[in-house]
Amino acid sequence: MPKSFNKLTAIAAPIMRSNIDTDVIIRIERLVGNSIRGTLGKWAFGALRYLPDGSENPEFILNREPYRRAEILITGPNFGCGSSREGAVWSLQEMGIRAVIGSSFGDIFFANCFQNGILPIIVDKATVDGLAAEIEITQGAGRVGIDLEEQTIISPTGKQLRFEIDPRRRDGLLQGLDEVALTLQRDEEIRAFQVSDRAARPWIHFAGKSA
Repeated sequence: MPKSFNKLTAIAAPIMRSNIDTDVIIRIERLVGNSIRGTLGKWAFGALRYLPDGSENPEFILNREPYRRAEILITGPNFGCGSSREGAVWSLQEMGIRAVIGSSFGDIFFANCFQNGILPIIVDKATVDGLAAEIEITQGAGRVGIDLEEQTIISPTGKQLRFEIDPRRRDGLLQGLDEVALTLQRDEEIRAFQVSDRAARPWIHFAGKSA
């Protein structure tokens, strides 16, 4: 089950490059094997974090203080595009990322975030750029606040920003439930519908069964 999400105030790291795909977030070879969960955090953004000799790239923001401890990413457009690998979300989760704020995301990456307890927030590009600029001015010292219940972001300088989110996905994160668990909350309704539908359309429920 995903970890519940309500409020978070944390260091945010801006990674503003456009079209960072899931292969940049986690290389496919890091997903080979039977025990990949719990080991992916150190390989997130591997091509950006590490130099060819395996040492850290000092130019990459997540290798610098205070951004090493970031729990929020501020991202450029179309973050998480590319292949549908869920391991991209796992790797972010395992390096401590709880929320991602951007103007657009790859559709499958966006859905996978909710399934794994990461909050992806879509706001307009001007808002994203403004957050990144404030973080740069404060050199990461100013933290970003997120209140999922109130659907607000508090910028490093105290600006309150509104975001929209699908109510069902919002409820799932607040309760720490994935789509299956959310569906099971309506188990009685589903069973009642099945009973009434069998009575109304018995031929549907016996289709394909041998006499």
